[in-house]
Amino acid sequence: MLRAAETAPPVESLDVVARILRDRLGAVSVSFLITDFTGSSVVRLGAAGTVETDERAQRIVLAGTVYDDVIRTQRPAVVAEGREARVVAPVTNRGDAIGLLELFLPSAPKAEVLLEVGEAAHALAYIVIANRPFTDLYQWGRRTLPLSLAAEIQHRLLPPSLTCEAAQFTVAGALEPADHVGGDTFDYVLDRDTVQVSITDAMGHDVASAMLATLAVGALRRARRAGADLIEQARQADTALREHPQPGYVTGQLLRIDLRDGATEFVNAGHPWPRRLRGGRVQEITPEVDLPFGVHPLHDYRVQQLDLRPGDRLVLFSDGMLERHVKDLDLSDLIAGTRDLHPREAARSLVGAVVDAGAGHLSDDATVICLDWHGTANSRRHADTGANLAEASAASAHHS
Repeated sequence: MLRAAETAPPVESLDVVARILRDRLGAVSVSFLITDFTGSSVVRLGAAGTVETDERAQRIVLAGTVYDDVIRTQRPAVVAEGREARVVAPVTNRGDAIGLLELFLPSAPKAEVLLEVGEAAHALAYIVIANRPFTDLYQWGRRTLPLSLAAEIQHRLLPPSLTCEAAQFTVAGALEPADHVGGDTFDYVLDRDTVQVSITDAMGHDVASAMLATLAVGALRRARRAGADLIEQARQADTALREHPQPGYVTGQLLRIDLRDGATEFVNAGHPWPRRLRGGRVQEITPEVDLPFGVHPLHDYRVQQLDLRPGDRLVLFSDGMLERHVKDLDLSDLIAGTRDLHPREAARSLVGAVVDAGAGHLSDDATVICLDWHGTANSRRHADTGANLAEASAASAHHS
């Protein structure tokens, strides 16, 4: 259906999707709304199939809107708009809520029409992912405020998708830069038999900390991609920072889960202790703590085992989540209170609570990774999380 959009130039792909939906379904107008960096709003990239990149992005705050409902539930919504019907469908790939497809139809859609809209939204997710490397269009749409140079560097260190849904696990991260960026980063990779996750926090602020973070993340990725184990990854990050002329250090936590048997190991390099949610109760993991990367003299790192069972949620975070001004917030209570949320929403909610406590200002970056372990027995678990509406159309949310 959308093969023409897959081969169109990046900026024209959205126009092709809009034109196809107008021709096939009689859509009056079609828009793509992309989630911004914070996950708290969406930005409309086009109306009636037109993408005007020379205009300021139209930002829509999610709270209390149908858009929020669709992203949170990953189910389509049909809203009566006079004689027309507005359909909003999630544009999602492997749990990464990229945005929303919105179109106005002449009348209330039947089940087969909703199915076709769902297929278009599913294909649009792949089109966006395929085109992102070739254009700044989607980056432009996600920026409701200009980024500082340090924040630009920091965002480039993050994985392309902040959420990954798989049969055995779901992992999602959220990062809110401080007023003066503090060098937080996180990363993950899904290999044939493992998932590896890291979170790092570079000392200092602004460009200096961003450069330390770049060095640490680069060394970790280089070692990981060469097949190194956690100890070797940690050793190479430590060596890279100690040999760099700019003094500084980076705290970090490296995690590796074997997808065949669930065996979990990790390295803690001077980083805040993780917390595990199991059966509604939050427990602080108390590991052996090794020195941060880049601290003299030369030192060793230890791999430790972590008990992870199906149904557990593991939460990794930076010390920005423990700032002095949020001392009235109990992080364990916040984790327990978000246990019913998807990790994507939970991570954003936890970071949002810290931002709110600081009245919108942070003295240090606030970063959270939520990892839900579903277990090795869930190899056939559906992992689109709402991108495919074949099953969701019958349960569509109807708003009046």
